[in-house]
Amino acid sequence: MPEMPLARVAWMRRLVYPFVVFDVLVNVTDPIPHGDVPAELYRELPVRALLGLPAPSPGYVRALLVVIVLSALFAALGRLPRLAGAVCGLGMLDWMSNAFSYSKIDHDHFALMVALLVLPTVGAARAGDLTPSRAAGWALRMIQMGVVATYVLSAVAKMRFGTWLWANGSTFVWAFSRRGNDVAQWLAGHPALVHLTQWSLLGLEFVSPVLLWLRGRGLAIGIGICFAFHATTAYLLHIHFLPLVVCLFAFLPLERLGELRRGRARPARAGRARPRAGSAAPSSAR
Repeated sequence: MPEMPLARVAWMRRLVYPFVVFDVLVNVTDPIPHGDVPAELYRELPVRALLGLPAPSPGYVRALLVVIVLSALFAALGRLPRLAGAVCGLGMLDWMSNAFSYSKIDHDHFALMVALLVLPTVGAARAGDLTPSRAAGWALRMIQMGVVATYVLSAVAKMRFGTWLWANGSTFVWAFSRRGNDVAQWLAGHPALVHLTQWSLLGLEFVSPVLLWLRGRGLAIGIGICFAFHATTAYLLHIHFLPLVVCLFAFLPLERLGELRRGRARPARAGRARPRAGSAAPSSAR
């Protein structure tokens, strides 16, 4: 695993843990109503059976929500990063596996779960600490691999259940008719363009592992294409992949944000150090 700056881990924590709070309070609220439905509808995932996690009850899911929010806030602030991060990661594993024990499993949360389970292993990390760390490199690499696995396995699933007809059929037209905006409805009337976008998406998912080897401008272009794809999907279909999008930042040199912040602070301090116009000069200069 490559050594990476500890600062990138600190910035990732500032992105991931606040998003967890948003995710459980706004984005994914399934576990709360799950605590109020008949237990017969509960079909636990294998991970819940392996860990002996109980079926949700009203008190259980609400207490779990409080634990997740508090631990995420502590971890985001850099307080007790190992303990708070571990509690948040295990709490989210319970929360998300609960959400997916009643219906389909949303693959966009896979990389987020990887991030929550590996970030606590790094320990203390400050936004201005550029010290190369093998522990930081391992954690960030695992998040990157989680992102790539989401894309590749999504393409594999398309081939497994839809074969090549997924790209040659009317997959997007069906999606556009269900939840697309006016631009999506216009696209639905151009089959050749729809097929081109379906093949482009499939190709993007299959070649995504190249992100693990790209550097510099090539990596920036690759991540930019991923951001553009998710922005287009959100615009056309009102479907977002925010948990995955947050983890894409693990590929970027976030440690430079600290350098920019320090660069802006230096002129401000220098400006405050200058004597005001009309003020008396220091005695040594008189």
